[in-house]
Amino acid sequence: MLPFLSDHVGDPGRLHAEGRVTRVAIETAREQVAALFGARPREVVFTSSGTEAVNTAVFGALARAAEQDRSHVVTTAVEHSAVLEASRRDAGDRVVEVGVDRDGRFDARTVIDAMDDRTALVSVQLANHEVGTLQSVADVVAAARQRAIAMHVDACAAAGHVAIDFAALGADLCSVTGHKWGAPKGAAALLVRRGMRFPALVLGGSQERARRGGIEDVAAIVGFGAAAAEVGAPGVLAHEAAAARHLTARLTTGTTAVPGVERYGDPDACLPHLVCLGIAGVEAEPILLALDQHGVAVHSGSSCSSETLEPSPVLAAMGVDADRSLRVSTGWSSTDADVDAFLDVFPGIVERLRGLRTT
Repeated sequence: MLPFLSDHVGDPGRLHAEGRVTRVAIETAREQVAALFGARPREVVFTSSGTEAVNTAVFGALARAAEQDRSHVVTTAVEHSAVLEASRRDAGDRVVEVGVDRDGRFDARTVIDAMDDRTALVSVQLANHEVGTLQSVADVVAAARQRAIAMHVDACAAAGHVAIDFAALGADLCSVTGHKWGAPKGAAALLVRRGMRFPALVLGGSQERARRGGIEDVAAIVGFGAAAAEVGAPGVLAHEAAAARHLTARLTTGTTAVPGVERYGDPDACLPHLVCLGIAGVEAEPILLALDQHGVAVHSGSSCSSETLEPSPVLAAMGVDADRSLRVSTGWSSTDADVDAFLDVFPGIVERLRGLRTT
């Protein structure tokens, strides 16, 4: 990324030599991202975040369907806030949110049964962003395509951690992001099936083949492509997933040995790097602060609620305690020593905080 922050700063939309250098860099990154996710390069639309990619999919699909007198959205109660809030803003009470089981998994048949002739968009996740549960989307995608309903799969949580093949998935739209697996913040993409046409969300320029206006963040896109090439190299994704599963298995065993601590979500069919814990008797915020004092960074609630620490709507939809959860994740650089550091202090923190409630 560094040369595109210092030396190569030309506008990639210009024909001069400086612009051609940055244009080549963007198109190389597009090919790298497309290769990782099983898409054609022309199907990759770069965005500034997964949230923007989701909003582009939702608003674009609803605008596209307006002429067909379709305005309903079918989604699930455990989708990311980007999906739910965008859907509610444009479709209001015409949004059907299908419920889930205690593991956070939706039933494909229930989602399919919610579709009708008024449905403009079906949007479901590939994996849950809070508890890690992998979802079965194949039947939902097939049913939506059969009924000519725009189909969006939110793969932002799964990207870079499990294999994704956009061509095999069969969806019209698929949102992915890079910052969750080592690419820079500010780089994401919406994968758009060849032949799918819809209005752009960001207007005012012809960038991204008129599908996303605004000058490109060349350095971030280059970094996104480089990370995609690294993870997409033979055996790397499987190796990193195996390493992450080793660490999260240790995390699960060590934390659930503490009385009143349980793991939420499916422990088997799940993302390899994520563990969501329910901790009886202690709210999340004091645990987060105590762990931070020991140099351990974890999270609670939804992935976009860091500032509010509001109860998790995902956990509420699952029917578990939404106020007392801890989300612990590992990354490509995480080690056994990191897990040791967490497990060394976690039991004592929980015990001490519980003790304060009884004194």
